[in-house]
Amino acid sequence: MKKILIVEDDNYIHEMIRTCLSRAGYLCDSAFSGTEARLILREQSFDLMILDLMLPGITGEMLLKELRTSSAMPVIILSAKDELDTKVDLLTLGADDYITKPFAPKELEARVLVQLRNKGNRGEPLSSLRYQDLCLDDAKKQLFVSDTPVSLTAREYRIMELFLQYPQKVFSKNELYEYAWEDFYIGEDKTINVHISNIRGKIKKITEREYIETVWGLGFRLI
Repeated sequence: MKKILIVEDDNYIHEMIRTCLSRAGYLCDSAFSGTEARLILREQSFDLMILDLMLPGITGEMLLKELRTSSAMPVIILSAKDELDTKVDLLTLGADDYITKPFAPKELEARVLVQLRNKGNRGEPLSSLRYQDLCLDDAKKQLFVSDTPVSLTAREYRIMELFLQYPQKVFSKNELYEYAWEDFYIGEDKTINVHISNIRGKIKKITEREYIETVWGLGFRLI
């Protein structure tokens, strides 16, 4: 499970973020001040940090500046400040993304997914992802079902890559689209449905087993 540190002193916003990301399958830890976050970061490592700017003790800006001397961990800034200069300054300082309050939990979840995906792209190659009789070979950009190769388009490959990284996790059409197309979702339901149908059809030529389940009203998952 990916570990996320939430640094936010507003209890309501903090709990909203924690609930949203926990339901999405992330392991969340909490800090309510910059000073507390600094202590936690000395003892633990995280895959991503969500950081408020206006914090008691050490400010968000100070914490970000300290972090960037030793870590490339993705940081998403939360702030009520909407000025362009503020955003530019923080991105220059090392923030990876910036969300203005108030925000929709789904937007934050999507941005977290994008940053974690980008972190994976910046790191070592995935090499291969395996789940039951499925294997996704990153070097060959090839899906194998029971050792039989399956030809996928680039978008289909990205969809399966996301599924195989998080088996059993339900992904909304929004999340699938933003990962596979690397763009913001604008209600492309038909596009996602067609790609899922095509993947199912290709797998079915090899096995009768259903690997992709439709979770009505929520999305899809690998089972």
